[in-house]
Amino acid sequence: MSVDGWNTVLVLGGIRSGKSEFAESLVAEAPTVRYVATSAAGDPTDAEWAARLEAHRARRPGSWTTEETADDPRRLADVVASAGPNETLLVDDLGGWVTVLLDPAHQPADDTATIAELADAVRACPARLVLVSPEVGLSLVPTTPLGRAFVDALGAANRAVADACDAVVLVVAGQACWLKAPAAPGGGAGAVPAPQAAVPAPAAATAAQGAAAQATATAAGGGHDDRAALPQVLTPTTAPEPAGAPWAAPTMALPVVATGLVIQPGMELPMPDEYTGPQAVERLATLDVPGAGLGVLERVVGFAAATQGTPTPKPWDSVRVLLLHGDHAGGAAAGTPPGESARRAAQARAGQGVLARLAAENGASLQVVETPASEPIERLPALDHEQVEQALRYGWRLAEEAAEAGVRLLVLAACGAGTDAAAAAVLAATAGAEPPAVLGRVVTAGGEIDDAAWMRRCAAVRDALHRTRRSPRDAKDVLAELGGGDIAVATGVLLGATARRLPVLLDGPVGLAAGMVSRDLAGQARHWCLLADHGGHPAARLAADVLGLDPLLDLRLDLGEGANALTALPLLRSVLSLAAALPARPGPDDAATVADEAAAAGTDGDGAGDDGDDRGTDGDDGGAEFVEPEPAGPGPATTAPTGTTAPTGTTASAGAAEPAGPEPDPAGRRAD
Repeated sequence: MSVDGWNTVLVLGGIRSGKSEFAESLVAEAPTVRYVATSAAGDPTDAEWAARLEAHRARRPGSWTTEETADDPRRLADVVASAGPNETLLVDDLGGWVTVLLDPAHQPADDTATIAELADAVRACPARLVLVSPEVGLSLVPTTPLGRAFVDALGAANRAVADACDAVVLVVAGQACWLKAPAAPGGGAGAVPAPQAAVPAPAAATAAQGAAAQATATAAGGGHDDRAALPQVLTPTTAPEPAGAPWAAPTMALPVVATGLVIQPGMELPMPDEYTGPQAVERLATLDVPGAGLGVLERVVGFAAATQGTPTPKPWDSVRVLLLHGDHAGGAAAGTPPGESARRAAQARAGQGVLARLAAENGASLQVVETPASEPIERLPALDHEQVEQALRYGWRLAEEAAEAGVRLLVLAACGAGTDAAAAAVLAATAGAEPPAVLGRVVTAGGEIDDAAWMRRCAAVRDALHRTRRSPRDAKDVLAELGGGDIAVATGVLLGATARRLPVLLDGPVGLAAGMVSRDLAGQARHWCLLADHGGHPAARLAADVLGLDPLLDLRLDLGEGANALTALPLLRSVLSLAAALPARPGPDDAATVADEAAAAGTDGDGAGDDGDDRGTDGDDGGAEFVEPEPAGPGPATTAPTGTTAPTGTTASAGAAEPAGPEPDPAGRRAD
């Protein structure tokens, strides 16, 4: 579905408003669609009505299947209820369904019960479902009893279905106006919050607006205006947990039960191509470069080749930065000013700050994601297990949404109070690290080192490990007891990105802690991750060593998680551009061919043309015969004994006397 994050969408609109075309665009990316036609065939003599129906049929792709429900309007609820979690349904439209429902041929009928039955089926539908319906409530009240009955029944159906759907959109003159966005389930402390914007825009429209804004900024600044350069800041259109049946991934063969996507240890996710990576690195040795090559950055080419499945990978043209914002309470956040992380997140949403500026410079989109707040780990579990499940699925859907939007590289970033301590606790639980060895120093806003805050963080992690000393150490338990919301969502992002073959650029302790946890859920995830720089953070260094992610650089940048990776991204793109564009180094045969062609063209082989020296022309022109110079001393081109001097100007071809020795070979070459 083009607008991801909802299972069920109701598309309303007037006559000729474009509602059907908009609904069809929502399911255009689905591999197969069941098109449920509800209208009756109508009067065979009504050519205009037949033309309308034929226009609808002509727009459907060949991969779609059509199902008719006009014979029995009650069957529509059965069709919706029986749909599977991996199916996509498009119902067009409820106006025709109500017309059939009110047909005297189906009377007497309980219209209210039938509408309620349809609403219940929509609410429980596990498939992706788009329903189209006319909005006739804005017109005058009909003057006939049958007209009033139709308007009343359709209004009741629209209200009931809109209440059951996750989202509702009104199409007016071809323009989509979103009336209802998905709400966060449950609420309460620690629940995954709803998206920030109540009216999300479709992905295509958002991209167009971002491109237009960038073009305007460029035009206004003569090609580069520092003040106007802003990243494309996106609001998550993915719901933390869709209403009704939980979300199920239609693209992966994963264990799916009635509860939707099951994220569990031992998942079989795809691996990068094992052949194209080595082939790309071997190809680098043949490129026409004057020096020794790309050095350690050859690993960037190998990684990109393996994840793209080609020995000539392209630079990542579409990049999305996921900034995860979630605070940790208690001693883990010692030394962090209250509200500082919220200020950073708001700054990024406004397109300001270091991360947003670097995203703009790289042409990357920026998506700020709110994650559930975590309890003090020294006293309580950070999250309960249901919240962990929701956070994992939420992160998976964020990666799924990015892949469907055409993103080629994810950059995982985080900002939140206590993230360093939470990552240290995860590393201590999964890698046996000592908390003081993986906790970075606490630096105040004024640049001073706060050792007292660092000791409180160490104590919080120590107490958390003591509290959980008898707890299981599997992935979900570590996330629930120690990791918290941001690390849980980051873990889901890594798993979802792996499922969609989407590489991830890690930067900082949160992403690397998520990599440590993801090993127990899907060992393939770490092979889709790239670490540009560890930033000098001790937790990042240890996790990278355990995961086998050697940092490409050692710049020791400390600009905030995610910003360090964006600083290195232009270099990584340049390396991929060179690897893809440079030709192969010419071989000896190629060099000889170039020399022969140059000689035939009357040049001296260096493209500079004739040097103007007519000496050495052939005998036809009366010139002296060319004489090959002899070396001054013994060497591979002479047979003179050591200590003697070869006669000057003598060659084998000139018939000069040779010293005693082996006879020359038939080609006239002297024997060594």
